[in-house]
Amino acid sequence: MVMTTNTAPLTGNDTTATAERIDFAKAAPKVFRAVIGLDSAAREGLDPTLVELVQIRSSQLNHCAYCLHMHTTDARKAGETDERMHMVGVWREARHFFTGKEQAALALTEAVTLIADAGVPDDVYRRAAAHFEEAELARLLALILTINTWNRIALATAKVAGTDERG
Repeated sequence: MVMTTNTAPLTGNDTTATAERIDFAKAAPKVFRAVIGLDSAAREGLDPTLVELVQIRSSQLNHCAYCLHMHTTDARKAGETDERMHMVGVWREARHFFTGKEQAALALTEAVTLIADAGVPDDVYRRAAAHFEEAELARLLALILTINTWNRIALATAKVAGTDERG
């Protein structure tokens, strides 16, 4: 088994104990490249700001600090404001910060990310379908699936927030 220096607390309360974790990109390069390919294809034709909002929200829901740091950094570079990024987690209470299309995408992101809770309700899907053409909606779904995959890779391999090249 390939190990790396990624470290993370073994328990929520123990901040001194660490465990070495696999370097996913090195251990499974073909799989890693396939996820990168899916990510790239999913983003194609989607508004870059919308992409980052979706990735921020999914990362929040999945408690993935590594991806949250990465995508807030990317969002700033894409011109997103700190004010809107602060509101992503409470977008329902701060709807005036987001367009109807962004709200539909965030609702779909939550439903797909938390799919085990209630599936994807018809009203959430219909709302997204009203704002996105079919091909765009398919790419949005692929984007949501991809960020959930990245979140799970980062969490399972104990990636540390702020250690990516975006820094």
